[in-house]
Amino acid sequence: MRLEAITWERLAAALAERVAALRPSEEGGWPRVLIDGAPAARPGERARELAEALGLKGRPALLVGAEGFLRAASLRLEYGRHDADAYYDLWLDTGALWREVFTPTDAGGSGRVLPDLWDAERDRATRSPYVTLPPGGVLLVHGTFLLGRWFPAELAVHLSLSPAALARRTDEAERWTLPAFARYEAEVDPAAVADVVVRADDPRRPAWNGAGRLAAE
Repeated sequence: MRLEAITWERLAAALAERVAALRPSEEGGWPRVLIDGAPAARPGERARELAEALGLKGRPALLVGAEGFLRAASLRLEYGRHDADAYYDLWLDTGALWREVFTPTDAGGSGRVLPDLWDAERDRATRSPYVTLPPGGVLLVHGTFLLGRWFPAELAVHLSLSPAALARRTDEAERWTLPAFARYEAEVDPAAVADVVVRADDPRRPAWNGAGRLAAE
């Protein structure tokens, strides 16, 4: 894969240009963007930068973090606190994301999205109110292991880290998760699935494959 250097600011502007060109069909609906990456790659930070760039273009964006849709501890930790396979297979409540986030933004949907459902730290419901996306709004969903789950999206961005960079940038207490990311690479190959791939091994010097890909679209 050929990559070229870019800054985070230019990346957000380029992605915003692509997303701002998306228009709903006659049946309605809202553009959905996935920002996928390990926590060490900071997908939430990149999503916020994209939201700001979209705001400059007059396109309001709703940020939804996948970490707000984890299952209850009794389900997540059924096999212990440090089970990498459970982290990969069981932690994310994909059904809730479909029901509360993606389906409402389909063509003919209500646009009424729940921004988060479960507070994993306190292990209880967040009780957050629903938010209705306005016409022209954009849904930005960020988090880990989002690709390969058939979530509907008009644009999918993967923040890629080499195994060495991932290990180096993952906190010691979280390194038990590393085998899960190896599974993700082997089973999903997110760099092949995503529309745009950003290599973030050096957080100060990202590189991406997206210039040609976005231009082709």
